[in-house]
Amino acid sequence: MKDLLIFLADGFEEIETLTVCDYLRRADLDVDLVSITDKREIVSAHGVKILADLTFSEIMFEEYKGIYIPGGLPGATNLAADKRVRESVEMYAQEDKLIAAICAGPIVFDKVKLLKEGKYTCYPGFEKNLETAGRVDEPVVIYKNVLTSMGPSFAQVLAFELIKLLKGEESAQAVKEATLFTNLVEFIKEGKVK
Repeated sequence: MKDLLIFLADGFEEIETLTVCDYLRRADLDVDLVSITDKREIVSAHGVKILADLTFSEIMFEEYKGIYIPGGLPGATNLAADKRVRESVEMYAQEDKLIAAICAGPIVFDKVKLLKEGKYTCYPGFEKNLETAGRVDEPVVIYKNVLTSMGPSFAQVLAFELIKLLKGEESAQAVKEATLFTNLVEFIKEGKVK
């Protein structure tokens, strides 16, 4: 079974997409970037072109343990506007599979009524675009099988939480050390990074 599919639409946020994909692959997790269009080339919010691993029509949903929705505009709103994406998220939620979103990405969860007041986060201020009130100011919020995160600088933190859930704490710690995240945390504590 594959671990995670990452839905992509034009206008996706690069850091939130590629950091999560990269860190999970470093943990030897099976992750696919999936274009919701009929072409694999997707253009980011800042003009970076990447090739997705698959298009929407090529995926087998039963093969994945979870779905991840990155932010970026108009990427997140493009994903939220796609009925197939919304239906996929609803299906995974009903099956208690992992669903995660970051930054503006929780708009997809909001459209299918999966966000709960006081049990989610998103990019500060983006909550005005959501029907669900009660955004909390936390780097990552986990509520049942739903993970949400604030934005680009927290993509690493979200990736570690996903690795923990999919493969365990030891794997997450190994990636933290390999990417010098543990050093960064220490430098911040020591005031070397401001």
